[in-house]
Amino acid sequence: MKLLSIVIPCYNSQDYMEACIDSLLPGGEEVEIIIVNDGSTDNTAQIADRYAAAHADLVRVVHQKNAGHGGALNTGLANAKGIFFKVVDSDDWVEQGAYTQVLETLRRLLAGPQQLDMLICNYVYEKEGKKNKTVIEYSSAFPEKELFTWEQAKNLRKGQYILMHSVIYRTRLLRDAGLKLPEHTFYVDNLFVYAPLPYVKTLYYLNVDFYRYYIGRADQSVNEQVMIRRVDQQLRVTRIMIDTFSGLRISDAKLRRYMRSYLDINMTIASIMLILSETDANLEKKKALWKYLKEKDRRTYFYLRHGLLGRAVNLPGKKGRRFSVYAYKAVQKHIGFN
Repeated sequence: MKLLSIVIPCYNSQDYMEACIDSLLPGGEEVEIIIVNDGSTDNTAQIADRYAAAHADLVRVVHQKNAGHGGALNTGLANAKGIFFKVVDSDDWVEQGAYTQVLETLRRLLAGPQQLDMLICNYVYEKEGKKNKTVIEYSSAFPEKELFTWEQAKNLRKGQYILMHSVIYRTRLLRDAGLKLPEHTFYVDNLFVYAPLPYVKTLYYLNVDFYRYYIGRADQSVNEQVMIRRVDQQLRVTRIMIDTFSGLRISDAKLRRYMRSYLDINMTIASIMLILSETDANLEKKKALWKYLKEKDRRTYFYLRHGLLGRAVNLPGKKGRRFSVYAYKAVQKHIGFN
């Protein structure tokens, strides 16, 4: 059995997927790289097959009809044979020194007396044209060099969220959680991290800058204009997050607070994209989203609606909306996302 399964969802990724795959090959025989060709119409399939032929002990390829990012991740999870599971998007890559430490840590913890559910590492915003890269790290929130539980974690700051880029899950945990992502939907990486969290009992934080998250392509899903065009998909994901959170009984107060905070930021992002679209129809959708939360979970609605972010994206009138956008742009410039 492999130590780590790494899934690379690929759709028309011919221009950048090789750099991603090349960064993962040094993992050696402990790693399996599963390239999911999600109905590509360019040379993605041929490139994937070439790597599989050249590295038969490391690389496997699954070709499927287009099912979107969520469908590709579902396929990757169904085919994974590794003890642990990682997703690396085809336009991203990993840092080699950190990669070695990740594998050493997984190997060591696997041999220990306690079972690891989730490994967390830092990630770096590799934004095109930005000289100083933003690193998202968690040393202020998590203990280092030890397994810990949610009870031992400190509060995560706004902007310090656990994203797909920062996590490696135990494969069995994802399956036990019944993780099934919606197909033909972008932004499901939020659900990939969010939905399994209540099943996570033991965590480990490795303070290395492992994942390099590239931002800069015009067609990228996190490009602001693309997000506005796909806002209905963002709304779908946010509603599923609402359903997930409202349907849970989370005994650990710190985990519940974190999941509520993460829902808060997704409500904010969806609201901002709807405001930026500058259409009356989307402003009605924003009202409908907050109404949906209120109907599903009244207590969480009041907590978020009257919190700092909820107030900021629900200011009345055109002046209020302009202020909401101004605040969003300021945070965007500081962190470097989108």
